[in-house]
Amino acid sequence: MAAHDNQLQAALKSRHVSMIAIGGIIGAGLFVGSSSSIAQVGPAVVMSYGLAGLVVLMVMRMMAEMAALRPGLGAFTELVREVLGPRAGFVCGWLYWYFWVIVVPIEAIAGAKILHIWIDAPVWAIGVALLGALTGVNLMSTRSYGEFEYWFSLMKVLAIVSFIAIAGVWAFGLTSPTGPTWSNLNAYGGFAPHGWGAVLAGTASVIFALTGAEIATVAAAESHEPARTIARITSSVAARIILFYVLSLLLIVAVMPWTSIVPGTSPFAIALGHMAIPHAEFVMNLVVLVAVLSCLNSGMYVTSRVLFVLADKGDAPAWLVAVNRRKVPARAILIASLFGYLALAASVISPELVFSFLVNASGALMLFIYFTVGVAQIVQRRRIEAQGRETLPIRMWLFPYLSYATLGAILSILVAMMFAPARRVELVSSLVTLGVAMGAAWWRNRRV
Repeated sequence: MAAHDNQLQAALKSRHVSMIAIGGIIGAGLFVGSSSSIAQVGPAVVMSYGLAGLVVLMVMRMMAEMAALRPGLGAFTELVREVLGPRAGFVCGWLYWYFWVIVVPIEAIAGAKILHIWIDAPVWAIGVALLGALTGVNLMSTRSYGEFEYWFSLMKVLAIVSFIAIAGVWAFGLTSPTGPTWSNLNAYGGFAPHGWGAVLAGTASVIFALTGAEIATVAAAESHEPARTIARITSSVAARIILFYVLSLLLIVAVMPWTSIVPGTSPFAIALGHMAIPHAEFVMNLVVLVAVLSCLNSGMYVTSRVLFVLADKGDAPAWLVAVNRRKVPARAILIASLFGYLALAASVISPELVFSFLVNASGALMLFIYFTVGVAQIVQRRRIEAQGRETLPIRMWLFPYLSYATLGAILSILVAMMFAPARRVELVSSLVTLGVAMGAAWWRNRRV
């Protein structure tokens, strides 16, 4: 370890960070998880995704305003520390680390289940192999992570663009034997068969599929032009959300009856099969596998960088502030990997108790973090205005109205989770995690 020079290398290019931002919001939640949302909401699920996308977009814009002023901090949670103080930075940093360190084993298991279709080996063994392989990728160099994520994300983008093209010509009747199929949007109980209340409730479920774009602000700190890179990625988040989520889901419920979607299966595969595309299931399994590996790769990356920054601020053991010859925080990466192996073991030994609690305890954490980011942005903006400084590279739109509206929307989603039985346990478990983090922050402050 090179203890004398604990600086991360600016090895990522703008194309890497841009694709990392895209990859962050395209995961198994879109390719598979959207089936449950379609079944619960109907064709109006596109409204749920649109509303959730607006919330995430507003958070990203607020985050970008702060990050553009301090582009080299290494983790957006440090923006919270600078504005709201060390306790808030401690809590946000550890919550964000925990969220992503739980994503790592979840994605490893998901990828293992897909590979188990073709590989005659235990799921847990395949999961261990996947986790080990992508740990190795992250240990090699930041550039290697960026290159892997670039190609993973590019494949996901190409898959979605191809699906949109295929489904689009079908929906407009160019390839459909019965002509245009847009009538499917209203033919089975109407556009919102379960009412508009279900659309709002669906927003609480789908917003978790849209988290991940903020990884790009972490990666931007290791790019050649962090401030310019942050400006570029945030300006195109809205287009990505609309194109990759809303448009693809709109076409799914347009080309076929939404009642044909089976929760837990890929609606993309079902739609491709409905359009008689050969080998649709095989192709979608490959696409989902790529999405899972991409998320696993990014999870390993972001957990290590957040832990590295926490250690640098004295909120984690000092020996984690070390990089190897390739300027990679190897110790922080190995800690994330070790936690992933332990969680994988829990998924085998105690799937319904220990592993279930670990997963549920991370369920609402991103909403807590996003809310804190929103508060920090408002506080920082007020300070800047009070000082008479107007040189902001990036500005939150319609401040302060959209900032307050975003905070209100996040609170509304949290309240909706309390009244949704399927989400209530996640909210309560996440509140326990929040309480633990706040208690640890208080204990650390007393010891300092």
